[in-house]
Amino acid sequence: MLVSISIVRYRPLFIPLAIFAMAIHRIPLSLNKACSFWKLMGCGKNGSFDLKPDWQQWALLAVWDSEEDFKKFNESSFISWWWQKFTKEKWTLLSIPLASHGKWDGKDPFKMEIYETNYNGPVAVLTRATIRLNKLTQFWANVEPVAEIMTKAPGFISSVGIGEAPFFRQATLSIWRDMESMKAFAYGSAEHAEVIRKTRKLDWYSEELFARFRLISARGTNKGINPIKEIQQDL
Repeated sequence: MLVSISIVRYRPLFIPLAIFAMAIHRIPLSLNKACSFWKLMGCGKNGSFDLKPDWQQWALLAVWDSEEDFKKFNESSFISWWWQKFTKEKWTLLSIPLASHGKWDGKDPFKMEIYETNYNGPVAVLTRATIRLNKLTQFWANVEPVAEIMTKAPGFISSVGIGEAPFFRQATLSIWRDMESMKAFAYGSAEHAEVIRKTRKLDWYSEELFARFRLISARGTNKGINPIKEIQQDL
């Protein structure tokens, strides 16, 4: 199994085409038998759960049977051609799941028979949730301070906010120097622990998923930089 996450940035003139792509790109993805799971998503401006959309930036997460299948998609698919014509930038991260629990639209997209348990190199973390509509105010009042703390945590490298729908179907992909740094923030931050406690007590989510990934490679740029340049040599 290989997981790809592509972040593309459209030219301002082509924002209407970016929105249109959210509809028409579903067709070739649905027909691609080598892609077992996919999500077309928008992006937030601030790198985490975010109320402010970035209309130029969009994302595709896909699960492939093999690296060869991804390569074929990346080199010759209609979507790849579309990106070449209408976007000015693309950054793609390739990874392999290390652990996953929870559901995404009722599915476990990153389920593997055997996970790697002793890995401690650079790691990506996907946190995804469907927020209950009657809990939206509580959720958004609590999540922003934690996002600000995360960006200052030791070992934090980069993050991007992605989502299928504004306000209530949200996800964050964060990248960390190593597993220890990620765990120190996830379990050692009092603010993060408090949000987790409230999540359980107040039942904010109707569905959630948490997954970790071992990074394989990254190519391209996002907003003019390679977000994981400083750890590229460790992959």
